[in-house]
Amino acid sequence: MFRFAGEIGLKVDMDRWEREGLLAANNGMRNQLDHILDAFERERGRLQDIYRQSEETRVQAISPDRSVEATVDAGGVLTDLHLTPEAMRRTPEQLSRSIVDAVQAAAGRAQQQTEALAAPVDTVLDDLPDFPDLTPEAASLSDIRAFFRGDDEATPS
Repeated sequence: MFRFAGEIGLKVDMDRWEREGLLAANNGMRNQLDHILDAFERERGRLQDIYRQSEETRVQAISPDRSVEATVDAGGVLTDLHLTPEAMRRTPEQLSRSIVDAVQAAAGRAQQQTEALAAPVDTVLDDLPDFPDLTPEAASLSDIRAFFRGDDEATPS
């Protein structure tokens, strides 16, 4: 029947099919976005709790020679440092090494604690579609999250 419809008839049919295809794709995208937003909304309370807990996190570590005790926050920033009388009898190089060792140990533990706090939410977010799945030019949430986790090769797009 299209053989007799002429060019205009075919164009109308193609436009209707295109429009229906675009509407279906748009509805699919909306459903995926609604799913993402619902998941974020469900996790918001947990994210607030994680944020509060990480703000209150303080981790201590003692140097291997037990002369230095360092305290860091969740980000690994030094918040307190205690030197024993023994530390004051060390050479500057030995004392420096003890301080670095204690701070690095505390920072490593702080990172582990922060990752453990965020793990349940991380798992939920990993199961969600990413924005480039919906529209190719969108920023990738997984790239952004990897960047903030400190993954070596991650750079947010």
